[in-house]
Amino acid sequence: MNTKQIIPSDEDLTAFIDGELTAEEAARIESLVNEDESVAERLEFLARASLPFEQAFAPLLSQAPCQKLQTMLAAIPMPESAKSGVTPVFASRRRFLGLLAASLVAGIAIDRAVLGIGKGFSAKDENSEWRAVVADYISLYTPETLAGPVPETDVQAAQLAGLDEKLGLSLSPEAVSLPGIDFKRALLLQYDGKPLAQIAYLDPETGPMALCIVKSDAGRKAPDLEYRKGMNVVYWSNATHAFMLISHAPAERMSAIASEVRGRGWQREDHAK
Repeated sequence: MNTKQIIPSDEDLTAFIDGELTAEEAARIESLVNEDESVAERLEFLARASLPFEQAFAPLLSQAPCQKLQTMLAAIPMPESAKSGVTPVFASRRRFLGLLAASLVAGIAIDRAVLGIGKGFSAKDENSEWRAVVADYISLYTPETLAGPVPETDVQAAQLAGLDEKLGLSLSPEAVSLPGIDFKRALLLQYDGKPLAQIAYLDPETGPMALCIVKSDAGRKAPDLEYRKGMNVVYWSNATHAFMLISHAPAERMSAIASEVRGRGWQREDHAK
């Protein structure tokens, strides 16, 4: 007898994460997650978007955090699946309180999409989600991922030309070169329906490094530094694009490299306009 079940789409899995499925549909997906490792891995990937809760809630540690967190949790709508008696794979609101309290003590960052309250905490930086996605896959890179000779200048130019067309920039091998760091490849990806450029490098000291660019109308933002997936990220934006530089290099070195990149004509705001 053929017992093969239909693998849920990303849309179905996202709806499951958000608690938007009926009890029957949620139960079916939960069963698949428990039985099929590939479905479980895909669900985990879609749910992953790191949020530094230790920093966000640190001020509450000395001000009766449990009472305040209970108040905050009470304001979070309960998913329909939970009301119907189907508990999602990840956690109920009560279980979330325990996880959050533990994270504050142990320094664990709980996934934003799992908690379902990301928008409230990321309002100050609407571009944070794409950086989380980029950090997820860059964290999988090793020096072997980018092994091989540095592409010839004409090959680099051809790869960069494909990015120019989609992003409305003017890139050249000279414009994106980094001192002492080898250019490896330029890729055109997509995030949230928008083109996303990834220029990958191999730093002989610290391994893979990437300069990523996406179109953005969120407005100008001065450079800032964050830590994701064990890597330092310097990010900034102008009127038309958002940028991020990510690698395992020390923060000071990353800031210096980003400062040099920002000073080049192809990405300055006056050029982008």
